[in-house]
Amino acid sequence: MSDIHCIRNVFRSGFDIDEVDWVAWQEPGRVGVEHHVLWAPDAAQGEDSAGLLLRFPPGAHGDYHEHLGFELMLVLDGTLDHSDGASYTKGDLVVEAPGTQHQMSSRTGCTVLAVRTRPAAARTPDRAIRPVGAAAGA
Repeated sequence: MSDIHCIRNVFRSGFDIDEVDWVAWQEPGRVGVEHHVLWAPDAAQGEDSAGLLLRFPPGAHGDYHEHLGFELMLVLDGTLDHSDGASYTKGDLVVEAPGTQHQMSSRTGCTVLAVRTRPAAARTPDRAIRPVGAAAGA
């Protein structure tokens, strides 16, 4: 048995990736986000990291949170909107350091590969952030 899983051609439209099981992410502060777990933290194995495919239909958003480790996000399709006002499009690779706080959303829809070296913790913004659904620079 192999420990290798391959999803071919992930740069096609992320909404067309139908060979994986998409599950609604049910967590306070998250609306409409779907995910597919590639691997998850495993306390018994001492593993804190997680690998996820995330699908944001138009208008979907995550919660506002702080990363306790690094997070890498590769936009596979669409546009990912960051609460700091930036937007990232297909092919953009974003790496955020521990301590980074943000809320991610998508006005138009997107699919993202996200890798976290450690978990994230829910937070309340202590400054003004880009409203979900607002255009870049708004």
